[in-house]
Amino acid sequence: MREDDVLENNTHISRSALEAIHDQVFGWALSRCDYEHVVAEDLVQQTYVELLTGRAKFQGRSSLKTFVFSVVQNLARSRFRRLASRMRLVQEVKRNTIEEPVASIAPAENPALWQAVQSLPQRQRDIIELVFCRDITIEEASRVMGVTTGTGRVHYDRAKKALRASLADGVER
Repeated sequence: MREDDVLENNTHISRSALEAIHDQVFGWALSRCDYEHVVAEDLVQQTYVELLTGRAKFQGRSSLKTFVFSVVQNLARSRFRRLASRMRLVQEVKRNTIEEPVASIAPAENPALWQAVQSLPQRQRDIIELVFCRDITIEEASRVMGVTTGTGRVHYDRAKKALRASLADGVER
């Protein structure tokens, strides 16, 4: 790492390393906010502020990618925690009053697969996205999610079984 490339308040992080993973960080932020680009941009910007000011301090205990994904995850959780109950209520009202199906953004090439992934419980969906779409290991994904590696492996295994069953049902129809 060059001296002029190192972040002042986070000496174990270089600007070039952050630039190298920016697209993946933005993709993870998009998935944390239901693919709303403006909210994802705010989330990424807030992540970079945390890193630049040193409030999120990288100690090298994991890869930089895992650390930054964890910062995004934690910021998204805290940002949406207050709104979660209100949003569930609004969504419930919409489901009960609007008969039209809600269009979803399917970033995967296979819409049936993406729909099956979207139907998984949150943690299973997160681990599948992190491992397959964001190209990190189960261990790193577990750290991002704030669970033990064993718990991450359980979510991963259950997600694969649920996807297999869901896709098999779709083929039989």
